[in-house]
Amino acid sequence: ESQLKSLKAKGMTAVLVSVGSEAIGILAIADSLRENAQQMVHDLQQSGVKRILMLTGDDRLTAESIAAQAGITEVHAELLPEDKLKIIQNLKKEGNVVAMTGDGINDAPALAAADIGIAMGTAGTGIAIETADIALMADELMKISQAISLSKLTLANIRQNVIIALLTVGLLLAGVLLGRVHMAGGMLVHQLSVLIVIINGMRLLRA
Repeated sequence: ESQLKSLKAKGMTAVLVSVGSEAIGILAIADSLRENAQQMVHDLQQSGVKRILMLTGDDRLTAESIAAQAGITEVHAELLPEDKLKIIQNLKKEGNVVAMTGDGINDAPALAAADIGIAMGTAGTGIAIETADIALMADELMKISQAISLSKLTLANIRQNVIIALLTVGLLLAGVLLGRVHMAGGMLVHQLSVLIVIINGMRLLRA
């Protein structure tokens, strides 16, 4: 029992080996933590994500060990699919916008309930990919924080373009009413504003 606890505390899944009714050994099985997992958690926090939770069906000691290595402090372990779903629903009731990342059949209900479901494309099961709103075609964790950053840049760009368009229309309308703007000049200004909007939108290609 001491060895079992020790192995689980190191993030390993311990499997007992027995002959008849007598335990004679332990097999320790462990998935290696991805090299960029800790960096991904850090980047998510930097991008404005307030809470990062681990939801897993694994043993609590194992889950807490893996979470500590990744820099995650809020861990929910030994969960069934309905438990994950309930946690997502409770987070939404608290007023949070919730994104859920998963790759297994057990994650499908939670992926469907989340505001944004993200499936790991290559490793994900078919049902997880079909249920999710976003499927990452490459199993690269950093793509999640990159997607958040790109979405924020896109929304900011849209707001900028709307302001440019409204200002242009407002100035042209005022010019027409005051008799300062005629058709040719108005068309020229309008086309220039369209070009400015296009060029501003193309800045996202650098992101």
